[in-house]
Amino acid sequence: MAAQKRGAGSTGWPKNSTPPSYGAKYNGNPSMALNRTISLYPLTNYTFGTKDALYERDPSVPARFQRMREEFDKIGMRRSVEAVLLVHEHGLPHVLLLQLGTTFFKLPGGELDTEEDEVEGLKRLLTETLGRQDGVKQEWVIEDIIGNWWRPNFEPPQYPYIPSHITKPKEHKKLFLVQLGEKGKCVYAVT
Repeated sequence: MAAQKRGAGSTGWPKNSTPPSYGAKYNGNPSMALNRTISLYPLTNYTFGTKDALYERDPSVPARFQRMREEFDKIGMRRSVEAVLLVHEHGLPHVLLLQLGTTFFKLPGGELDTEEDEVEGLKRLLTETLGRQDGVKQEWVIEDIIGNWWRPNFEPPQYPYIPSHITKPKEHKKLFLVQLGEKGKCVYAVT
């Protein structure tokens, strides 16, 4: 099938249709976020060291949900943050994950303290988990929120929305894009 060349007066599909108008707020002034680029550097630009193992606070999943239930009665909904760290390998983007044990992988991050700012809390959690041990302060560049997940009950499933029948979600997790520097050193816990 040959591609057809459209005349100068044509716009998009269907043929000769005009683009929708969304008002002056959106037409002609694209959002800065839409034009921003994220720099991805090769995985080989980073060195990874090791440090003492960090352990989960709870010995099992039921114990974790029991602790969540107890905390919910005291402080309300749990707030969590996680970091999406991107690199490239062989020209393809890769997300860096933490490995816990032999079969469990997760994004770095965790629970926020009560009243803790989300960005500052994520920086604290990244430093605790991946921060350098040689005294050099690690700068974390937190970019945009790229996802919101809600846990409606004290159970594993999470959703990218609050189900309509839920009035008090048990956890709100935000995923942030974290811009890595051109070169870096991270440490991870050996389990």
